[in-house]
Amino acid sequence: MATAHSQFPPDSTDPLLVSIPAAWFLMGSSSGQHCERPVHRVFIDTFLLAATQVTNTEYERFVNSTASDPPPFWRDANFNHPRHPVTGVSWFDANRYCQWLAHQTARPYRLPTEAEWERAARGDLEQQDFPWGNDPPQSLPDYATRWQTGPEIVARYAPSSFGLYNICDNVHEWCSDWYDPNYYATSPERNPRGPELHSGTSPRKSSRGGSWRHHVKVARCSARSSIPPDFHYADYGFRIACDI
Repeated sequence: MATAHSQFPPDSTDPLLVSIPAAWFLMGSSSGQHCERPVHRVFIDTFLLAATQVTNTEYERFVNSTASDPPPFWRDANFNHPRHPVTGVSWFDANRYCQWLAHQTARPYRLPTEAEWERAARGDLEQQDFPWGNDPPQSLPDYATRWQTGPEIVARYAPSSFGLYNICDNVHEWCSDWYDPNYYATSPERNPRGPELHSGTSPRKSSRGGSWRHHVKVARCSARSSIPPDFHYADYGFRIACDI
């Protein structure tokens, strides 16, 4: 069972972290997209994952500390509530934030791998579509009235069994891996971190989770997505991981 490492919401620079226990799990889906196959057994060591997506309040500390440019939707009322997830950040922005936070706190913060993210999203429900099981997203409380004009504030609804909020919804979350649709066929069994180099002529970074912009607002645990790492999209944010 996962355990939280501090109270929510955090009052310090350190985010609320949840300990994701080490375990074997079946990664991928035989009924999903081709890039989710083959289903393969993976072992993930214990790691820490933020309970929420990085918020505007958290990201503002980074912007002010480093004199970085704010994201493009910083002043849009649909995106700038202090507890909205920060959106419009590129992969490079997210990675720089992790490096800055690691320097500020002397803790090894980073972006999660795809395998870590899927392990955390699934919890202990082997090969279920969503963190809660196989019931459709439309069964969630208030589903029809949520995400009307943008993301919602983080932790508005109950967390997953591992204590993670919005783990498959709200905004897409950047992962550390380069994206390769065929990676599962050659992925190592223990702590896979994606291909060493990007493939193809248009390199893309992996992302996970659903988005307020999509017709179906919640993604399956195994669903994969990707975009070029320098893109700034209104439905892209991130969640940070930390080594034990």
